[in-house]
Amino acid sequence: MRLGVLDVGSNTVHLLVVDAHPGARPLPAHSHKADLRLAQLLDEGGAIGPDGVDQLIAVVHDALQAAEDKGVEDLLPFATSAVREAYNADDVLARVRSETGVELAVLTGEEEARLTFLAARRWFGWSAGRLLVLDIGGGSLEIAYGIDEEPDTAVSLPLGAGRLTAQRLPDDPPRPEDVRALRRHVRAEIARTVGEFSRLGSPDHVVATSKTFKQLARIAGAARSGEGLYVQRELKRTSLETWVPRLAGMTAEQRAELPGVSEGRSGQLLAGALVAEAAMDLFDVETLEICPWALREGVILRRLDHMDSA
Repeated sequence: MRLGVLDVGSNTVHLLVVDAHPGARPLPAHSHKADLRLAQLLDEGGAIGPDGVDQLIAVVHDALQAAEDKGVEDLLPFATSAVREAYNADDVLARVRSETGVELAVLTGEEEARLTFLAARRWFGWSAGRLLVLDIGGGSLEIAYGIDEEPDTAVSLPLGAGRLTAQRLPDDPPRPEDVRALRRHVRAEIARTVGEFSRLGSPDHVVATSKTFKQLARIAGAARSGEGLYVQRELKRTSLETWVPRLAGMTAEQRAELPGVSEGRSGQLLAGALVAEAAMDLFDVETLEICPWALREGVILRRLDHMDSA
């Protein structure tokens, strides 16, 4: 059957269409996305303003039309941290439901981490052993660890690249004192969670998902996306440590000229790099592997599992 996942994230609203059935890997058929940047549309009171809601509704309408055009039989719509943490989330969800007919399921941060972990486990398989999975989104950082398909522990921290850029790096290029302050903040937040994971033992395999990690790996020398999903891509901590000060000295326009870095995300790449560097350092990770599957695939896999057991 043809499934569609509508992901209302902090950076983008992304419709992923796949051909899927229980017991088989989902095959991508179509991708439709819009850079809405909901996390940056929050007002001082933490609410998504009327213009932001109007934009969201328009984008959802476009995604619904794309889903219809591509023959989607079942649509799985969900929202993550930007909507979840908005002061007026209930009103936003009600307007979206009233004007588009779409009932957005709001995932908790832990649910995000668990579904992303499921996707990584299915991608790498049981032979990968104990997995530590890192995911940097626009609004949050998810960390999960385990040996099964359900992680033993999973946390979500408010350390998304878009959120941190909007709140703590207002200048372009950023001021050195702001970069140092953000570095301290990120490391203090992550350090609070390290003990919860370290008591479970060292992972056998460390993987990362998300556009931020993919772009960081690309500028550090990983293969282009055009070379396919099945090319192994890694990010080494030593390479990242070299790149962080270079990114800090660049404008967003200069970062957009780097290989694999999109103009829409270049402004928040430094914040994402600081989070990635801190996580790799504090969890004592020398090398991590990039996983092509993430939250959207996890949602699809969970839906297929439920179909199989029905």
